[in-house]
Amino acid sequence: MPRIPTRSMLYGATFVLAAGGLYLGQSQLDVRAQSQDMVEGPILEVDPLWPKPLPNHWLLGATIGVWVDDDDLVWIIHRSSATLHDNEKSAELDPVVSECCVGAPPILAFNQAGDLVHAFGGVAEGFEWPESNHGITVDHQGYLWIGGNGENDAHILKLTKEGEVVLQVGSLGGNAGSNDRENFGRVAELWVDPEANELYLADGYLNKRVAVLDNDTGEMKRYWGAYGNVPDDTPHGPYDPTAEPAQQFRNPVHCVEQPVDGLIYVCDRQANRLQVFNPDGTFVKEAFFGVNTLGSGAVWDIAFSRDPENRFIYIADGQNKRVRIVERETLEEIGSFGDGGRQPGQFYGVHSIATDSAGNVYTTETYEGKRVQRFLFQGVGEVPRGDRGVLWPGL
Repeated sequence: MPRIPTRSMLYGATFVLAAGGLYLGQSQLDVRAQSQDMVEGPILEVDPLWPKPLPNHWLLGATIGVWVDDDDLVWIIHRSSATLHDNEKSAELDPVVSECCVGAPPILAFNQAGDLVHAFGGVAEGFEWPESNHGITVDHQGYLWIGGNGENDAHILKLTKEGEVVLQVGSLGGNAGSNDRENFGRVAELWVDPEANELYLADGYLNKRVAVLDNDTGEMKRYWGAYGNVPDDTPHGPYDPTAEPAQQFRNPVHCVEQPVDGLIYVCDRQANRLQVFNPDGTFVKEAFFGVNTLGSGAVWDIAFSRDPENRFIYIADGQNKRVRIVERETLEEIGSFGDGGRQPGQFYGVHSIATDSAGNVYTTETYEGKRVQRFLFQGVGEVPRGDRGVLWPGL
């Protein structure tokens, strides 16, 4: 009589075949790695357990800003209930539908252990809260600055770390274009130069400029457009990768930041370019990334590696669902990581990016991504040039 395989025998055979397949697959990967062009770059892996779950049945909405302060607290800003579906926020509907959930306060801060340590925002007595939160930074004096890209958001707010609004610059609905010295045009991001005590604005979703303010008073000091030109709000029409580069910024002007070289780096998101200036607005150089990318563009936000030279730039590319890694001095792209999806290490609309003092990388996701992730820095070493995919631990 023929021997009938038992369930344990079948499982054993399946395991042997799977193990053999894994061995062959790993061998193929090893051969491929040996044949790949290698480059020196940052080694990162996703931290799938950071941050810890939020309390109070809170959920994040579209998450559109991240900054790490001098104490390594990770601050994020998101759009809370305004971007949650009814079946997500059913505990705040009228009538209440179920026990879970509600939108979290729009400004949150986490410590390195992933604990939530601050939560506030959404109202500001005596001030105008943005219609659509966008961008957050913490200055050298410990104050937070936030912007907004709602239809009428022509202002920015300055807050304490306890959530008290202490200054508003500009007024809701007050924008008069990219040469307005009193109001702004849907500010995307903010950054403060501690030495000059100046606040830089990526201004923005409506305007087409970088604006520089006094960090204490909010008084306008200077501003400029692409290539250092006087800003011009004339529409460009759709982006064409075969056309000559536009001489003005496209919308949105989406990031502004300065590394140790003292230059100002600006994201022209839908033009797929990073432009670099002296602090007075004199154009220095530019580079293009994902040049054939249409839609929302490829250059959304930047952060710098935390070595003394800020050797690498991390570029959040929400349209292509990855983070690009660029040599800062040459502006040469050496690799990227991520992929589309909702698992740890994947992205859906990776929007903002920051680094902490240890070199760890933090990302936020807009649209339906609605989260913050941490990627642990493991040092600099030989890595494959090009896209590395999902940076899962141990791979």
